[in-house]
Amino acid sequence: MNASSYTQGRQDKPLLTSTIGAVLDETAARFPRREALVVHHQDLRFTWAELTAETEVMARALMAIGLDAGDRLGIWAPNCAEWCIAQFASAKAGVVLVNINPAYRTSELEYALKQSGCSWLICSDNFKTSDYHAMIRRLVPELSHARHGALRAARLPDLRGVVSLAATPPEGFVSWKELRAHAEEVSPDVAQARQDSLQFDDPINIQYTSGTTGFPKGATLSHHNILNNGYMVGESIGLTENDRVVIPVPLYHCFGMVMGNLACMTHGSAMIYPNDSFDPLLTLRAVGDEKATALYGVPTMFIAELDHPQRKDFDLSTLRTGIMAGSNCPIEVMRRVIDELHMKEVQIAYGMTETSPVSLQTRPDDDLELRVTTVGRTQPQLETKLIDGNGRVVPRGQIGEICTRGYSVMLGYWNNPAATQEAIDSARWMHTGDLGTMDENGYVRIVGRSKDMIIRGGENIYPRELEEFLFTHPAVADVQVVGIADARYGEEIVAWIRLHPDQDVTEEGMREWCKERIAHFKVPRHFRFVEEFPMTITGKVQKFRIREITMENLP
Repeated sequence: MNASSYTQGRQDKPLLTSTIGAVLDETAARFPRREALVVHHQDLRFTWAELTAETEVMARALMAIGLDAGDRLGIWAPNCAEWCIAQFASAKAGVVLVNINPAYRTSELEYALKQSGCSWLICSDNFKTSDYHAMIRRLVPELSHARHGALRAARLPDLRGVVSLAATPPEGFVSWKELRAHAEEVSPDVAQARQDSLQFDDPINIQYTSGTTGFPKGATLSHHNILNNGYMVGESIGLTENDRVVIPVPLYHCFGMVMGNLACMTHGSAMIYPNDSFDPLLTLRAVGDEKATALYGVPTMFIAELDHPQRKDFDLSTLRTGIMAGSNCPIEVMRRVIDELHMKEVQIAYGMTETSPVSLQTRPDDDLELRVTTVGRTQPQLETKLIDGNGRVVPRGQIGEICTRGYSVMLGYWNNPAATQEAIDSARWMHTGDLGTMDENGYVRIVGRSKDMIIRGGENIYPRELEEFLFTHPAVADVQVVGIADARYGEEIVAWIRLHPDQDVTEEGMREWCKERIAHFKVPRHFRFVEEFPMTITGKVQKFRIREITMENLP
């Protein structure tokens, strides 16, 4: 009888039972003079003692403007020092930080602020093509005439004020400097009493998931959820106070604020932000200048760094590890990351916002094949099972939906019990919607999303399998496969391909190459050669946009 697709992670690594603020204090006490935060584009540096002191000041400031434990504070900004300070300060004050995607526009901002009931918002002045001040003034015209902290807005009745990170913000906005000055109104003893009153199971963060249908849902995460997940990720990649981690991924997402900031904070490692958003050249420069030992990113980021014409200008030899997550990693990309970026201990991590985020992770001594064909094994103190459509655990080697249970599973979706009940069953299993297989050693292979599986003429086709195959073509640098509706076969296969520089191949050439190597029903009907894919700000490919664009441009 085959073993079932169920595993437990290691149980010999105990969970942290403190709040984020308490662990920050412990780290500052252990490594006061170690560098904690380096922000290249702002030319700022903090030791752990300096960062913690600044965090304490801002926690008192948040309390002074009327934020009680459990109140919500939105943050709408790209990567910057203030983002990190706000993350730790809100945790010390027990204020729930609401991460707002920097790419959001007015209607999306309004939804997130209203659905979460934010009392205050911290915002940048602008980012790329977004003028945040202008959008907020359109949404909240009452702001320009309101006294600080006394806003009464028709469209956002819970909002009391807006803090701008601009040096001289428009009328009605509170500057960061002005906010900081309010700290004098709350004594350190009162702030410490607030921190001491917090429980590790208290909610401390809301992150809106980017669903392709319906409104985003606010995954509500506790101190216990994200503090321990950051800690376990850091343990897996072997972080210590001697490590320096370059974090080019967005802080508003779990990859940045949990796997980045909290993994570093729990180990005394340095957090290094190369820019406000991803730039391959600035990332490479930060690695070289800061003698970084670890680098984070999604595969598309690593591909951009590897292919950058100036990569060899930088000494990257100090790198040893890092995390690659967010999407599939082709074997050639992983091989180049190990050989050309010197990241011999780089690991793959898998999870979702609702699980804080990491559930499965490879290990530093896993061989290359395991690091590219699997997402590793169950993290410590967690459980994984794969189930069929009837909720029954499938045998090892069979495809099933991946489910996670344990400390990392969110408290629920904010103010949305129906969606929570749909995602988390009565036994507290989080249903991911991802399909995979589990081998005899507990390694899980992702075969795709249940909703992304292509059914062509009755044949089940998994996009990941096709993507891995197309990557073996010497001209292919990156590829994404989707299904589109077809009157004859139900669905047809579309492959979007980005070629390596100076490579040229035709659609017919790709089709003939495929026909010689894979079953006829797996050969894509349509090939499209592109310079880039539609992406989220976190670096994830938007497959639904690929489908839409393809359908719009069919003859």
